[in-house]
Amino acid sequence: MRSARFVSGTIAAVAAILLAGALAAQNAATPAAAAAPATSAAAPAAPGLPRVPPPADLPRDRPLRAGFLVLDGVYGTELVAPYDILQHTVSHTRPGIDTFTISPDCGTVKTAEGLVIDARYGFADAPAVDILVVPSGEHNMDSDLGNEALIAWLTKTGKSARYVVSLCDGAFLLARAGLLQGRLATTYPGDQDRFAQMFPKLELRRGVSFVHDGPVLTSVGGARSYDAALYLVDHLYGEQVAK
Repeated sequence: MRSARFVSGTIAAVAAILLAGALAAQNAATPAAAAAPATSAAAPAAPGLPRVPPPADLPRDRPLRAGFLVLDGVYGTELVAPYDILQHTVSHTRPGIDTFTISPDCGTVKTAEGLVIDARYGFADAPAVDILVVPSGEHNMDSDLGNEALIAWLTKTGKSARYVVSLCDGAFLLARAGLLQGRLATTYPGDQDRFAQMFPKLELRRGVSFVHDGPVLTSVGGARSYDAALYLVDHLYGEQVAK
């Protein structure tokens, strides 16, 4: 499996998808994998290189549905950064992405920073999602991993989604749900040793901003959450929409 490298940052990370397209095209027999270095560098010039196309069967008659899992203790940056980027697609392309929140019981949740969020859906009534987004939370490395109903919902929903995106320690939940099996992945740098110990059979990538392997995107989180979100928009709709 070939790893294509992306420059770090926000808009800069998007520009380098052209380079990833060329590398992935050389290795079309395996799922595309891309990793964005977490340290800044000059973006390579890549005029005319082939791109990694989105799935040919993406719906064009309706917005893509992006469901954001929100649990008590969810971290604001990892929730708001990708939500902001994906939601704004409706201002730049049609039909764009419909973004919404999903909590276990459709009730309110409180972020780690104290903000109260009213989820639009619960596990029981959430529509099918095209993009499942799992922001990190305070308990992603402990009690959330033992929540059988949560893990079962993630497994079912993630397997039917076209894309699954985790930010920061959300990768721990994806791993527990079996969604990272056979995939390259990353997580918050300070918790990577713990991730490697808990999931020794998974292929962890360090020193990157995010990793894209097949339908899964995993991000180190924090301000770097914008990188993966912009990359996904670029992948789906092109560089001009991502700008």
